[in-house]
Amino acid sequence: MSADVSRPSRPSSAERALSGEASSAPLMTLGDEPLVDAEVDSVPRPAVEQVTTARGKVLLGASLVLVALNLRPLFSSLGSLLPEVVRADGLVPAMASAITTVPVLCLGIFAPLSPALARRFGAEQVIFWLTLLLAAGTALRAADPVVALFVGTVLAGASIAVINVLLPGLIKRDFAERTGLMAGLYTMALCAGAAMAAGFTVPLERHFHGAWEPALAFWAIPAFVAALCWRPHVPSTHKASHKRRIVSRGLWQCALAWQVTIFMVLQSMLSFTVFGWLAPILRERGVPADHAGLVVSVSVVLQMLACLAAPGIAVKLPNQRMLNGVVVVLAVGGFLGCLFAPLSTLWLWATVQGIGQGALTSVALTLIVLRSRNAHIAAELSGMVQGVGYGVGAAGPLLVGVLHGLSGNFVSVGWMFGAVGAAAVIFGILAGRARHVKGVLYEIRMIERIVTEA
Repeated sequence: MSADVSRPSRPSSAERALSGEASSAPLMTLGDEPLVDAEVDSVPRPAVEQVTTARGKVLLGASLVLVALNLRPLFSSLGSLLPEVVRADGLVPAMASAITTVPVLCLGIFAPLSPALARRFGAEQVIFWLTLLLAAGTALRAADPVVALFVGTVLAGASIAVINVLLPGLIKRDFAERTGLMAGLYTMALCAGAAMAAGFTVPLERHFHGAWEPALAFWAIPAFVAALCWRPHVPSTHKASHKRRIVSRGLWQCALAWQVTIFMVLQSMLSFTVFGWLAPILRERGVPADHAGLVVSVSVVLQMLACLAAPGIAVKLPNQRMLNGVVVVLAVGGFLGCLFAPLSTLWLWATVQGIGQGALTSVALTLIVLRSRNAHIAAELSGMVQGVGYGVGAAGPLLVGVLHGLSGNFVSVGWMFGAVGAAAVIFGILAGRARHVKGVLYEIRMIERIVTEA
């Protein structure tokens, strides 16, 4: 027979929703919590496993930052050596475009798997094994034949997609009293990893006597080290203990939610085009390979600084319409300057681009919080915005490769970037209005039952 261990004395919110009595009132207020990603494991660790000492917190925080440091070299390392890879393997323009698009596409395809994996195996364990897979995929890109380059990129991109979602959830769970500090360090690590790969991949290729394969595979080493440092933080066991889920309905039919999402799509197209194609564009203009890599690296470092400053500005404004328009103009104007302006002004335009792109990326994420009425709506909106944003945003690097293959130059890419920027200004103004997305919350209570044999 079966007996209920606990049963609500009155109908639950889920039951009221099924009967048409659900309330649209928020179940939880956002307050000052900067929720961006869904909390994949909201139940705290058991007391015996909680990090209680200052030393333990520092080690956990350092390991988390080290993992984050490895989530962007996949994108910027290949861009630095793309001409060498194309020549060495005889890639046609369509294949060159695809290889820069695949990792971005993986962010949209595999990110939705993160909550289910975390519930099943535990977030810490998933991060450990996927960091190892990231290292393996990065190393595989150096193997023959060229198909290994694509397979390794998919494995590494899928790993990054899931880890991207899990790490912010752990920051909110294990560093509740230092969320702002850890979120800042996490963002800085992402940008620092991209900057290092952009700046050092070409010197590595020269160190290996012109062989691009070991230069790309080198970035598997820090990923492997990050996995080893993360291993002590994996609990020995994981027990799913969720008894309650909050879900929302109506976001996908909300115009404002789609305006925020499309703003993220356009931001992603701009951002990952810079990661994958700015170095090849500069090299085609006659900039030496190591100099081009350094320009991209400095631009990404400036993105890091802008990422830290822009959210604080955004939250203090009554609305973000003007801010969204300004950062788009800076990002697009800087890129067009790198593409068309005299090379004597290259550093000026790279600086403008880095500041604009970093601010644009962080403001696009901050809008998820500002347009949400409570934490659960923010989590649901985050899944929609980032899933669609990264998935469709992968078209940016793909279109650049296609246009370059058809025209033989990057002039058409400038027109494309300008069109994307104009659309981003429009949707940035719409998404920047001081309104909240519409969504009704439903509470689902999981009733635990004890089953005994008669």
